[in-house]
Amino acid sequence: MTEPVNDAVGPAAHPSSDTANGTAAGTANGTEGSVRSLGDRIVWVDCEMTGLSLERDALVEVAALVTDFELNQLGDGIDLVVRPPQEALDQMDDFVRDMHKTSGLLEVLDSGVTLQEAEHAVLEYVRAWVPEPRKAPLGGNTVATDRGFLARDMPTLEQHLHYRIIDVSSIKELARRWYPRAYFAAPVKSGGHRALADIRESIAELRYYREAVFRDPPGLDSATLRSLAAKHVIAPDPTSS
Repeated sequence: MTEPVNDAVGPAAHPSSDTANGTAAGTANGTEGSVRSLGDRIVWVDCEMTGLSLERDALVEVAALVTDFELNQLGDGIDLVVRPPQEALDQMDDFVRDMHKTSGLLEVLDSGVTLQEAEHAVLEYVRAWVPEPRKAPLGGNTVATDRGFLARDMPTLEQHLHYRIIDVSSIKELARRWYPRAYFAAPVKSGGHRALADIRESIAELRYYREAVFRDPPGLDSATLRSLAAKHVIAPDPTSS
């Protein structure tokens, strides 16, 4: 279980000196590696809510963590509990209530920050590693749900992210169909429905599938890849206008 970090505008929100100066962080030295690192970073976000309805439910925890293109963690990440309106708590179903009680989240909601404070702190952390907007995709598990709550409650943060997403659950579903042995041998999760712990497990899961399913770098040669691509081109429908 990851304890919420309510003072995340402090050290956790900024690059640590050893990581920021290392290769994984992509130092601003003009090298090709650093440019690639800055351009290929992933912003991982996980939200905990009172339910899944954008009409009724409230966001109660948000965490973010940035990785480079090799899935190395940059900085400490940030994890904030958000104080929800009472009506959102009152309409929680028993399953969600029990889940948040077991994780310890329910008992700390009264000490949570506002949505505005949470968005400001998370955006400060993200911008420290991804200063240019609309460059880094959003990563996570079934992350379209999280993005919906971000768009509603933290629009400035959501708009800082690229419109594309990296959804580990999509890779997992494909592995279940095409590489079932890799799927059934995947690492067991124990994040306990706390946001930052869930992010770390999603990153670890993607690292696993990268090793278990994807070809080792640099992959197939260019000629073979072009031949494969030609096999999978969909010809235009001559009957369509």
